[in-house]
Amino acid sequence: MPILTILFQSIIIGGLVGFAAGVGAARMFTAPKTQALGAFRTLGEMNAAEGDPASHFSFGLGFFFNAWASTVGAGAFTQDITHRVIPNWAAAGLLVKNRNVEQTVHNPKKMGIAGAIIGVVVVAFLNVTSSSIPESLQVTAVKVLVPAANQLINLVMPILFWLAAIDAGRRSGLFGTVFGGLSAMIMGNAVPGVVLGILIGKGVDELGWTRITKSILAAAILLFVLSGFFRGFDLNLLKSFNLNAPGWLSNVHQMLGGK
Repeated sequence: MPILTILFQSIIIGGLVGFAAGVGAARMFTAPKTQALGAFRTLGEMNAAEGDPASHFSFGLGFFFNAWASTVGAGAFTQDITHRVIPNWAAAGLLVKNRNVEQTVHNPKKMGIAGAIIGVVVVAFLNVTSSSIPESLQVTAVKVLVPAANQLINLVMPILFWLAAIDAGRRSGLFGTVFGGLSAMIMGNAVPGVVLGILIGKGVDELGWTRITKSILAAAILLFVLSGFFRGFDLNLLKSFNLNAPGWLSNVHQMLGGK
C-alpha cells in the first residue's frame, strides 16, 4: 500500500510539475513579450541542442542520473529535474516526429502535454525506486551513479555541445571554443562557456555587431573575469608558472574574501 500511495501522489505531482515546466520552457522562447515559469539557463541549453532530439535526450540523461543519485541517497529532488530533464526530454519526444522547433518546442500546448507525460514517468520512477531500495543499498547506489553522472556531465556533454557549436557556424564555433576553454579552466566544466559562445555567435550572425551583441560580449567577458577572480584563478595561474603573486593582488583577494 505505501508504494501505491507514493505512486499515485507521484503521478499527480509529476503531471503538474511537468506541465508547468514544459509550458514555461516553450514560453521562454517568446521572452520578453510573453513569459512563464522557466530559466534563461534552460533556454540557452535547449538552444544549444539545435533542434536535435538525440542532443536533447542525451543532455537530459546526464542530469537524470545525477538527480536519481540525489533522490536515492538524500531523498530529495534537484532543480535539474524541472530545469533540464523534463524540458529536454519533452523536446526530444516532440522533435522525433517533427524537427520544426516553431511547431514543437516553441509551442506551449504541445510542450505542456509532453512535459506532463515526462513528469509523470520521471517523478514516479524516482520516488518509487527511492522508496523501494533498502537503506543498506542506497550508499552503494550513490557510489555507482554519482561517478557515472559526473563522467557524463564533465566529459561527454562538453564534447557534444562543442560539436554543436562548430556545426552552428564558424563564428559560433570560435566563440564556443574560446569561452568553452575558459569555462573549463575557471569553472571546471566547459558546457556553460560553450552555450554562451553559441548564443553570442548566433546573435552576431543574425543581428550583426550591434550595440546589443557588443554589450552581451562585454558582459560575458566581465563574467569570466569576475568568476576567475573570485575563484582565485589568477593566483593559481601565477602559481602554475612558478611566479609569486604581487602583494597588492593577494591583499585584494583577502579584502574581498577571495583566496
